[in-house]
Amino acid sequence: MTKNEIAQICEIFARKIPQPKSELKSYSDFSFLMAVVMSAQTTDIQVNKVTEKLFAKYKTIDDFLILGEENLSQEISSIGLFRNKAKNIIKLLSILKEKFNGKVPNSRNELESLPGVGRKTANVVLNELFSQPTIAVDTHVLRLSNILGISKSNNPLQVEKDLENLVPSQHKKNISNFLVLHGRYVCKARKPNCNRCSINHLCPKFSKNIK
Repeated sequence: MTKNEIAQICEIFARKIPQPKSELKSYSDFSFLMAVVMSAQTTDIQVNKVTEKLFAKYKTIDDFLILGEENLSQEISSIGLFRNKAKNIIKLLSILKEKFNGKVPNSRNELESLPGVGRKTANVVLNELFSQPTIAVDTHVLRLSNILGISKSNNPLQVEKDLENLVPSQHKKNISNFLVLHGRYVCKARKPNCNRCSINHLCPKFSKNIK
């Protein structure tokens, strides 16, 4: 796929989804970070079901530190890897309080120093909370990048690099959310709705199937 074709795709997405954003629910910067950590290998829908009740009961970092790891585990037990996530969340909240004055840091190195925060999580947080043009590669972003011919790799870091190299600068801030939302609601993994896809004329897979 050429840079011109990718630019066309981005322009179409920008018209269709003028304000793309994460669908994770939160009420503060630290609660958003918590939600992103909880979303690893879990759907946003499931995380939102948990956090809707959780965030209604606990409002501050101290609330969660008092709650503690074991009780938080019980509160989030319906999501995958809940015990490890609870452990990491309590640790990272303690670090936020002690080292960062309760604030979520806005640098990659500082974010990735927190328990449970890898490159993808850091990219989501930097993008959503601090409007940095970071590209977070989840399953939707990787899958659609392969389908569209933006990347041939199954390695998230390589896909991120390919998107970084090919996506126009003005769309880098939104490309991850464009692809996530398109993959979630149109180009679904099990049953893609190609007939109502606004970029099907630029999709190599669709063109191949038509032929």
